[in-house]
Order: sequence, then structure tokens, then C-alpha cells
Amino acid sequence: MAYVRTVRTASGARAVQIVHSQRRGSREIEHIGSAHTDADLELLKAAARQRLAAGQGELELRLPGSPANGGAALPITSSRMGHLLDALARGYDVLGFGAATGRDEVFRAMVLARVIEATSKLDSLRVLEEAGMAAPSYRTVQRRLRLYAGADKEANDDAGEGGETGQSAPVDAAGGRWRARLARACAEHVRLGPAMLLLYDVTTLYFETDAGDGFREPGFSKERRLEPQITVGLLTDAGGFPLMVHAFEGNKAETTTMLPVLTAFLAEHDLPQVTVVADAGMVSEANKRGIEAAGLSFILGARLPEVPYAVADWRKAHPGEQIGDGQVFVQPWPAGPADKRRDHTFIYSYRADRARRTLHGIDQQIAKAENAVAGKTPVKRNRYVHLTGATKSVNRALEARNRALAGIKAYVTNLPNPDPAQVIGAYSRLLNVERSFRMSKTDLAARPIYHHTRESIEAHLTIVFAALAVSRWIENTTGWSIRKFVTTTRRYRTITIQAGDHTITAADPIPDELQTALDTIHGPH
Repeated sequence: MAYVRTVRTASGARAVQIVHSQRRGSREIEHIGSAHTDADLELLKAAARQRLAAGQGELELRLPGSPANGGAALPITSSRMGHLLDALARGYDVLGFGAATGRDEVFRAMVLARVIEATSKLDSLRVLEEAGMAAPSYRTVQRRLRLYAGADKEANDDAGEGGETGQSAPVDAAGGRWRARLARACAEHVRLGPAMLLLYDVTTLYFETDAGDGFREPGFSKERRLEPQITVGLLTDAGGFPLMVHAFEGNKAETTTMLPVLTAFLAEHDLPQVTVVADAGMVSEANKRGIEAAGLSFILGARLPEVPYAVADWRKAHPGEQIGDGQVFVQPWPAGPADKRRDHTFIYSYRADRARRTLHGIDQQIAKAENAVAGKTPVKRNRYVHLTGATKSVNRALEARNRALAGIKAYVTNLPNPDPAQVIGAYSRLLNVERSFRMSKTDLAARPIYHHTRESIEAHLTIVFAALAVSRWIENTTGWSIRKFVTTTRRYRTITIQAGDHTITAADPIPDELQTALDTIHGPH
């Protein structure tokens, strides 16, 4: 149980505390504050009781000369997650989303609700009300989804009534889509310019249905699921800040998604030169040719079907010697007279820790393969089990090749005279875009299970894209993870109490660490 008590301090002030009693007589004491006047004391008591009775509509607050002395309870007229809402709104405005969306309050509310608690559009209204923010009607949200999906003209016709906000939806004179305007705001925020690194990766979002519809279709799933899915491509800057998101059919190959996103982004921002960084899964010869045809540079992961010539040549010259940790091999690949490409450079990096982990995995798989061949365990999926009719054997040739490649990672670039350390460092930044994907799937719950049409799915992704940008801004500004920031800040509320003709405002005191983060967000006062 918990209760509020008042104690005298050494200075003569009166301290208000919450005592949490536990079993076996143990107690935890939470200090609310110290008061030197009767009015301050009553405010602290009100804050303590509100903390104990979170969600109740009124407090038993008694003031001298107040009608409450006759037994009536004083109502809480408002309760708001002020610190959290103000911080998220600050990020939203700093990114320029307010101007980009024509001050659309419904979209702003949906984005902030998504960051606070990722849930359905209908349940987002409950999140807004609990946070102390005015929530639009669900009908207004449904009507605006067409606008957020990109159907500007039609949505403006429908949203001209303005809903509860009394404001018609903004019209883009250039005819651009809603998400494109948000992408432009993100590009301006990161000061997008020539020679910038752009990171690209894809993920899949599945749906709990058994029938495809041309957009939601079964395909290669990163989560190894069989349900219909969509493929989502995300373009970010070197720090993982989102710049563009695009949805594709679920059965579309990953390698065919990169060029459409790049060409659309470059056309939108008229960039003459950037360097694209992507994983080996994104690489195809068509992609390389397409990137170079657009006049761009690339740093791509490269596949290793066999031991590279540069590594094999070194091993011949150093028989029995172990490759040094961090050793790099550079192998130029000049363009021939008939090749319609720039000169390429392959870079191979060896890491001892990478080799250790790879060899450990090979040992485990080989042990399983040997048991399967010996009949001790059933044959399951194992790349080292070779089947020829009814004959089983361990694929020793594949084992030898993979052991020879352990610890080696390959990169290819068309940059002139590349610095291997810079190429490897740029490629390692792909962890940032992968982290953005993880954030969107976990903290922001991007999987749109509540949507069934392409229009509503596109609108959902637009809201998630904006919420991801706000979340990354909070993280970059404070150094906190978005999950830590939201769960910590939402506990501190500001309440307004009506005591007769007087309005009293009380707030929970916040810890110094959180105050520092909030000061960083809002800047010097």
C-alpha cells in the first residue's frame, strides 16, 4: 500500500512524501517536495495524491475557506503529459513538418501518438486523451488518410470541411505527394548536398491474411513467414536519419527496389553527386549499371563465391602464415575498352573475431552434418549434407571453401583512388539504417496489421516515417533511446485543479537527468 505523509525537516519546512509499504515491514519513501507556506504545502499534497490516484477525476484537496471543507471534492480540470508532448512537438517543428503539412493538426496528433504508444488509429485517440492532447474524431482521421497516402486532390475535396480543427487540408501547388513534402523537410534538416552518403536497405512487413491482392503478396520474407507481405525500402543519411520510404509489392525482388527509390529521390532534390551505400543483398549488375548511368558513386557489399585472387596470392607468398587482424587487400578492376562502366576497386578486409565466429558456426554445422550422415539424427536443413539419391555424405569441398573464406569481407566501389579505411567505415554505417528499421518495427510498430487497402497502408507508412524522423531527432539531441525517453517522461504530468474561484497548477518534480535532456531539446531559455 502507499500513502501520503507530511514530516518536519531540519530547516523547519514541511516535507511531503509518498510512503510505499511492502511486506515484512519494509518501506520505500518517495520525496515530493518541501513547503514553507500553507499554500505550497497543499499544492505538494495535491501532486502527491494525483500521483497515487492517477486516472481519477478528482482529488480530496482541502484549502482554508474552500467549499471543499464542506465535504465536496475538488475536481482536476486537466491533466497533461506536458513535458513529453512539448518535447515531441518541438522535434516535429524543428524538422519542419508543421510547415511541410500546412499545419495539419490531425496529422501532427497521429505522429505524436505513434511515438508515445504505437497502436491502431482508433486507439491512438485514447492515447492522445490520456496524454492531455485534444483528439480529432475517428471519422476525421479516416477521411484524412487519403491525403496522407498521397492522393492530394481527392483528399482535399473530402477534407475541405475541416473536421474538428476548423481547417481545410493543405493543397500542394506543385502537385507533389504528402510524403514527398515530408522527405524534402528531412533533406533540408540534414543539409543534404553533393558527395553525401546515402544508406539503403529493405525490410518486409507481413499481414495476417491468406490471400494476396496484387500489393500484399507472398514473397521472400526476412521473418521467414508465408503470409502475404509488402516490401519497404528505406533511404537514410549516414547517421540513419530517414530521408525517404517507399513501399513495393511483397513479391518484388529486393535488388529491383533500389533504383526506383534512388532515381525518385535524386530527381526530387536535383543532386548531381552522392555515394550510395548498400548491402550485398541489394547488389546486381543491373543496379551497378543503373547507379553509374545516373552519374553516382557506390560502396556496395560484394559476394565471395571463392577466395579472392589478392588473398590467394598473399597466402602463396606467405605459406603457413596467418593473415593479420585488420589486414586489408586491394584489388583494382579497371574497365576494358568495351566495358560501359567506371573503374572498380574490390577491397577485402580480414578480422580475426569475424573468423572466429564464422569457424565456430562451421564447426557446429559440420557436427550436425556428420551425425545426420551417420544416421544418429534425422536429416534436416544443413548446407553441408550432400545427397546423391539415397546416399548421404558431408560436403567437404564446401567446408574447405568456407573455412578458407572465414573472416574475409568484400566491398566494391567505383570511387576513384578509394581509401580502404573510409570505404569500410562508410559501409559499417549500414548498421544505422538497420537500427532505424528495428526502431520502426518495435518502438513504432510499423507492421500495418489494421490496414487492408493500399491507400490506408501508404498513409500508415507516412505516419510511421514522420514518427521515425521525430524519434531519431529526439535520440540524436538527447543521447537517450526513444523508448527510454518516452517511458521516463510520460510519468511526469502537469495538473490543473479548480478550487473555488482559484485555478491551481501543480506538476511532479522531475529528476535532474531528465531536466538536462529537456533543456537540450528546448534550447537555452
